[in-house]
Amino acid sequence: MSNTSSVMQQPRVSVVMPCLNEEQTLAICLEKAKRALETLDMQGEIIVADNGSTDASLDIARAHQARIIQESKRGYGNVYRAGIAAARGEFIIIGDSDDSYDFGDIPRFVRELEKGYDVVMGNRFKGSIEKKAMPWLHRYIGNPLLTGVLNLFFRAGISDAHCGMRAFTRHAYDTMNLTTAGMEFASEMVIKAALSDLRMTEIPVTLYRDGRSGSPHLRSFRDGWRHLRFMLLYSPTHLFLWPGFTLFALGLLIMIILLPGPFYFAGHNFDTHVMVLGSMLTILGFQIVLLGLYARIFALTHRFIKRDRQLEQAFKFFNLERGILAGGIVFLFGFVINLYILITWISKDFGALDQVREALFASTLIILGVQIVFSSFYMSLLGINQEPLNRNR
Repeated sequence: MSNTSSVMQQPRVSVVMPCLNEEQTLAICLEKAKRALETLDMQGEIIVADNGSTDASLDIARAHQARIIQESKRGYGNVYRAGIAAARGEFIIIGDSDDSYDFGDIPRFVRELEKGYDVVMGNRFKGSIEKKAMPWLHRYIGNPLLTGVLNLFFRAGISDAHCGMRAFTRHAYDTMNLTTAGMEFASEMVIKAALSDLRMTEIPVTLYRDGRSGSPHLRSFRDGWRHLRFMLLYSPTHLFLWPGFTLFALGLLIMIILLPGPFYFAGHNFDTHVMVLGSMLTILGFQIVLLGLYARIFALTHRFIKRDRQLEQAFKFFNLERGILAGGIVFLFGFVINLYILITWISKDFGALDQVREALFASTLIILGVQIVFSSFYMSLLGINQEPLNRNR
């Protein structure tokens, strides 16, 4: 039988609850967690991670013999990281202390961890959602949208990425190296679990209407943006590369179509003014693509994302020297075209300049060539392996 108050024996299961003025619901959550641990044939502990409560929450935690960990820095992620860092168990279960989740489900999570899974997520959509437990905006728009984006970017294969009740092993948590301070902590865990190739699964759970009488801690648009922002920052391909490549391809297509002369379509005449737009889109798109490459190299060298073999192979071929050569060729091509236009113009005694399209196309190539040359140096700088300084030398 489990004994949550024992400090002599190493617990195998740690239950961590964040707390910020939860006197109305904390006691029932602690009682449910204690009863659930008693049904397990393993040692357990309950940790209340307090984020500055000013009500009777801490007295309630002490009365239920829970360990109290206090974190002064506000934020969902901060308080969870403090509580989990203090946990001594091999298996860690986390859940909100507002009575929106049933801590009687603890044994179900533990059983999945014992099967060899690294992370076990609760799934409210495959379980049940009590009436008025989740606002319609979260249920039908926010959660499905954010979970869909997360799976698109990181292929996590999780259908409820923001469920507040989940479990993981100590080894998995240490591997994930979570750092975020706010609500995006929930997304970070799933993303880094996927990037670390940890084994994840989901079990159905019930979301109940929380027992708070005050306003919820969650702020829909602020916290939704924090989740989305974090996902974008961890996915340079979707933030930079695809949008940049789309703009670049569209702009280049416009320039190529208009290079021979005006283009008539649907009764409208498209001429040099549209070609100027094409030039702008080409340069802008190429610059965004370069930013995406910078971001991916930085993320790889600082281990924010897992190794990308395709990118590594590409850089074995497109090294600094080849980058300088490619940029030089593009620059030279544009320069020769502009030189030809200048010579032609001089031969006509500086008359009417009727090669504006060619000049615009050549100038765009010159800009791209210069960007390729200098970006080759910068990407090579980013890709330098950083070795720790040996002070004994």
